Amino acid sequence: MYESILGSHKISALRICCRYISNRNILKLSDRGMFQDMFPESAATDILKLLKKSPQTVYAGFDPTANSLHVGNLLVIINLLHWQRGGHNPIALLGGATGYIGDPSGKSTDRLALQSEIIQENIKCLQKNLEMVFENHKNYIWSDDTSKLNPIKIVNNEIWYRNIDSIQFVSEIGRNFRMGTMLLKSSVQSRINSEVGMSFTEFAYQIFQAYDWLHLFKEYGCKFQIGGSDQMGNITAGHELIGKVTKERVYGLTLPLVTTEEGDKFGKSAGNAIWLDPNKTSPYSLYQFFVRTKDSEVEKLLKLFTFYNLGEIKDIMNKHKQHPDQRYPQQCLAEQLTVLVHGKEGLEKAHRATEAIFKKDVNSLITLSSTELEQVFDGAPVIKLLLSPGITVLELGMKANCFSNESDAMRIIQAGGFYINHQKIKNFNEVITQSAHILPNFISLLRVGKRNNYIVKWTI
Repeated sequence: MYESILGSHKISALRICCRYISNRNILKLSDRGMFQDMFPESAATDILKLLKKSPQTVYAGFDPTANSLHVGNLLVIINLLHWQRGGHNPIALLGGATGYIGDPSGKSTDRLALQSEIIQENIKCLQKNLEMVFENHKNYIWSDDTSKLNPIKIVNNEIWYRNIDSIQFVSEIGRNFRMGTMLLKSSVQSRINSEVGMSFTEFAYQIFQAYDWLHLFKEYGCKFQIGGSDQMGNITAGHELIGKVTKERVYGLTLPLVTTEEGDKFGKSAGNAIWLDPNKTSPYSLYQFFVRTKDSEVEKLLKLFTFYNLGEIKDIMNKHKQHPDQRYPQQCLAEQLTVLVHGKEGLEKAHRATEAIFKKDVNSLITLSSTELEQVFDGAPVIKLLLSPGITVLELGMKANCFSNESDAMRIIQAGGFYINHQKIKNFNEVITQSAHILPNFISLLRVGKRNNYIVKWTI
């Protein structure tokens, strides 16, 4: 099915198509290193009985602190997908209400208060992110017509908080929490002992997340919550609240916080997040983020972020040992995640962009739109010029600020250090023409030396 989609990338397609069906026993994901803690700690036997008995409902929460999710959220999303693949019912909770409060977990200062309009817009964007990932998984990675996936349910907690009286909430829900227990939460301790302290608003966050779980338990029978390891305090608060109010047992599972060998947060590149929204991070940039994974980390990420079974991952790593220069595991990782986030078209764009950079062929540039070209050569200056008759290569280089002075420009051009659309130009008196020097999208890519790129947008 992929040959017609990806053309020359037929081999890549075989790496993406993956029919591995997750076990109904989600605890088996521990073999992939996907779980860090379980709550209660002695609940493994009870959880296993539930998982085998009938489909279970699980939820994870996402607060609208930005207008896109990022790759740091991917492990939680992929865990929800494993539950879905195992026949269970996943819920993604969007914090339309708790977004006003701010989760203190992992933060050294109060989160900035967001305006209502921004929160509502962020909610829409996050829902779109989630729908796209689950749809791409269903269409391009699951590919199993014999087994139906239970659809993801996306809910907004603003819906139920809108109808709750604040006095009633404090009197009926708040009385189930003890200050001593709340103060012992690690997220609270780290902030209270800091110079900035902690506001009551963020201190109360754990109560709201606990009530979210209680609501989902009553509404959907949700007995499981998953989250990053920094969410353990909030998860245990929900467990305790449900136990007091309903006398029923529920269970929490935390996932490891993935970091690089240097200890940096996963998904941060030079301080900038790698977003799931293609308008914030292009498919090419997402693809390259995973292709650049270090050899020492790639096996761990294949286990956490792809749906290959452990035997397939072992085969991938064995192939890597035979030909480490080909970076085969990194390509497997990058291709499956690019398809998961951006679909087949996103992978096609990533491949085209990769060719545009590494093949250095004018034909590879022609396939890119002006937007894609700017994304691929991110950081390259963009100059708008009017195509005037008789403009020469030297004049173009000077107008695009490629050179500090004309003498340097003539010397570098004559020495073969100047390129237009990957083509070496050595005659600085050559006249620029639309057919020879300008791409169909009315752009010229200029390069001085090996790495200094400039994008010229022409007005014809």
